[in-house]
Amino acid sequence: MNKVRGLKEAVHHVETGATVMVGGFGLVGAPLSLIETLTDHDATNLTIISNNLGEAGKGLGMLLRQGKIKKAIGSYFTSNREVGEKYHAGGIEIQLLPQGTFSESIRAGGAGIGGFYTKTGVNTEIAKGKETREINGELYSFEEALTADVALIRAHKADKLGNLTYYKTARNFNPMMATAARFVIAEVDEIVENGSLNPEEIVTPHLYVDALVISNKILSKEGVVS
Repeated sequence: MNKVRGLKEAVHHVETGATVMVGGFGLVGAPLSLIETLTDHDATNLTIISNNLGEAGKGLGMLLRQGKIKKAIGSYFTSNREVGEKYHAGGIEIQLLPQGTFSESIRAGGAGIGGFYTKTGVNTEIAKGKETREINGELYSFEEALTADVALIRAHKADKLGNLTYYKTARNFNPMMATAARFVIAEVDEIVENGSLNPEEIVTPHLYVDALVISNKILSKEGVVS
């Protein structure tokens, strides 16, 4: 099956009200071409699961300015001060998770695990309203797994089947998100012939990938985009 799509065709899988996982740590490893294309797509009222919401006017920060994000679930929103401004103005709902908890919640969602107990955040605002349980004399709070309707991820290379390799730290949350969404769109630098990738370098098997798009952004040797 040919998984290669145009950017506009691919983002039509993101519907109004959808929950969308978006890879990236800051702007590194973020599917910036897909995000940029979403700015011209009519989907709104989105729940975004991502480590952060880009920077002011960059990456997911563009969707924030457009008012397309209803709720954000992530760990590090201070890279974009506009998130705090919008939150205090009542324009967005925020669910803050410690980064390890955030990562494990996605991994659990992809593994078919309903949730897990963690000591992180116990007796803080983060655990408020969550089930607590004593295990071996210590308190743990229950964290539900995270899943999504669509995942927008960033990889380095793909073969035509959709097997993916990643570039250094641009890998970050992308492989986990590929396992935890019903429909996965991978933005890549290059699509090669089947059999061209070293099997030992493949991180995301093709069975997790539903669509491939070619990025119009360039990953530099430092892992940043231009």
